[in-house]
Amino acid sequence: MYHVFHLHSLYDLLIRKSILYNHCREDIMVRYHIFVEGRVQGVGFRYFVLMHAQSCGLTGSVKNLDNGLVEIYVQGESDTIDQFLATIIKGDGRFIKVDDYSCKAAPIIPDERRFSCQYY
Repeated sequence: MYHVFHLHSLYDLLIRKSILYNHCREDIMVRYHIFVEGRVQGVGFRYFVLMHAQSCGLTGSVKNLDNGLVEIYVQGESDTIDQFLATIIKGDGRFIKVDDYSCKAAPIIPDERRFSCQYY
């Protein structure tokens, strides 16, 4: 199953959650490949993502791309990832501003043990 989502409103986030809920039980491990755009480079967004992923017990990585986007791979239980996404999309209320994001399913990496910040 392959889904791509774009955020344009809170309504879109709720629709996304509903679609994922119908396809994933909360105790099933899932992995997503996410691209985030907006004011997300040079404002501490990678560290923000890293801290929230680690506090949720998720694995994966976050990386700045040359085109101004931030790429995230995140793996864990689907309901935990939904909470994680809601938090990072909201931003820090000061410097980080997410304008849009896309999210698609990715293959699970069974032996992945941590969430890391990757550099160029």
